[in-house]
Amino acid sequence: MDARQILEKYYEYANAGDWDRWCDLFADDQVMDEQLAGHIEGLEVLRSMMKGMGTMYRVFRNEPVHFLVDGEKAAAVSHLSAVSPTGETIEAEVMNFFRIADGKITYMANYHDTVPFQVLSQG
Repeated sequence: MDARQILEKYYEYANAGDWDRWCDLFADDQVMDEQLAGHIEGLEVLRSMMKGMGTMYRVFRNEPVHFLVDGEKAAAVSHLSAVSPTGETIEAEVMNFFRIADGKITYMANYHDTVPFQVLSQG
């Protein structure tokens, strides 16, 4: 898969709640700087974290708005809509940066407004 196809699958799998296949898009030695979860190194650590994703949200949609691809670097602008298990809604604009090598995501960082996610810590 090329970088654009990987981005398309990233959002397709996330929106389907298919976190195993979503994790398969990442390299074994991946590094992620996730704005809420922090610095994550290694695919197995990421897989372990994502096992709880299905219970964290009643609804989770991260719809891509725009992709920018430049060789092995890519960025995606998206809109996230989610509903917590207790019914609080989350709406946030998101920007993700990716480095992709040999058909796998080796690095990802995401940036978004953290205020909408505060409902999770209050619930």
